[in-house]
Amino acid sequence: AHPSKMVPRVSLMLCTLASAAAFELPAVPARASRQAYAYMSATASYVSTAFDLASYMEEKRLLTEAALDASLVSKCPQTATIIESMRYSLMAGGKRVRPMLCFAATEMFGGSLDAAKPAAVALEMIHTMSLIHDDLPAMDNDDFRRGKPTNHVLYGDDVAILAGDAMLSESFAHVARETKGVPAERVVKVLGVLGDCVGPLGLAGGQVMDLKCEGADVDYDTLVWIHTHKTAALLKAAVACGAILAGATDEQVDKCNEYALKIGLAFQVADDILDVTASTEELGKTAGKDLNADKTTYPKLLGLDRSREVAQQLVDEAKAAIAEFGDGAAPLNGLADYIIHRKN
Repeated sequence: AHPSKMVPRVSLMLCTLASAAAFELPAVPARASRQAYAYMSATASYVSTAFDLASYMEEKRLLTEAALDASLVSKCPQTATIIESMRYSLMAGGKRVRPMLCFAATEMFGGSLDAAKPAAVALEMIHTMSLIHDDLPAMDNDDFRRGKPTNHVLYGDDVAILAGDAMLSESFAHVARETKGVPAERVVKVLGVLGDCVGPLGLAGGQVMDLKCEGADVDYDTLVWIHTHKTAALLKAAVACGAILAGATDEQVDKCNEYALKIGLAFQVADDILDVTASTEELGKTAGKDLNADKTTYPKLLGLDRSREVAQQLVDEAKAAIAEFGDGAAPLNGLADYIIHRKN
C-alpha cells in the first residue's frame, strides 16, 4: 500500500499565527542558483542514505524549471518588456525549494504532481515577486541577486515594481486557470492559502515590521514574529498547497503547518548565519547586508554558536511534527536538513 494510505495526510495552511512563545528558537533562509545539483549532492550526506535527496531535488528542480519556462510567454508586442522583466527574475536560477516542498507534500499523500504544478509555479512567482521588491532602493537596496544584476538595475525601478505586481497577480490566475483533476473546493483553499501568505499576516506584514525595526532594539519575540511572517509564511503555504491538493485532512494540515513553521524559522536562522559567514560570491547576493543595515538577526541576538543550535533544534522539532507519516515524509525530512546545511 502507498505510504499515504497508512498515515494521516499533511496539508499546510501555514498561515497559522503561532505566538512567539510557541517557539524556543528561530530559523534559516535560502539562496537559489544553478549550482544547486552539486551542492545537493554534498548536503545529501546529512540525510538518511535510504533516501537520495540529491537526486530527488534535481528531479524536482528540472520539473519546476520546465513549468516556470512555460508559464510566462508574451502574446503581443506591447507586453514584451514586462514579460521580459518578469522572466529575467523568474528564470534566474535557484534551488526551487518552495516548489519542492509543495511536490513533497503532494507525494506524501499520493497526490498528482501534474495537479500540483500550477501551485508550485505560483509559489515561485510569489517568491520571485518578493525578491524583486525587496531589492528595490526603497526596501533593501541591493544591486545583486543570484549572481546577477537585480531587476531594477536592468529595467529601472518603475518596470521592476510593475513586474513584481504582475507576477503576483499571475500567480493566482495561473492556479485558477491551470489546476486540473482536483475538486474545485481544493483549488479555492489553495488560492486562500496563497493570498494569506502574502498579506498583512504574511510576507507584506513581516517585511514592514522588518523595515520598521532597522536600527531599533529588537527582542527575541519580535524577531520570531517578523520571520514567522516574512519568511516562514511562504514555506508554510508551499507545504499546505501540496497537501491540500492531495486531499489532506484538516488534522494532517495542522501537522504540516507545525513542520513548515519550524523549517521556515530555521531557514531564516541559517540565512542570518550565512550573511555573516559567507562571501558575496558564495551567496550570489551582497554579504553582510543585514549588518550594514543595522538589522537584528539571530547571530546578533544569540551569537553564532547558539544560532546554529537553534536552527538544528527547529529542524528536529519539524521532523517530530510529521514523524507519524513514516517513510512518506522522507523528502520533507531531507529538505529540512538541506535548509540548514546549505551554503547559499
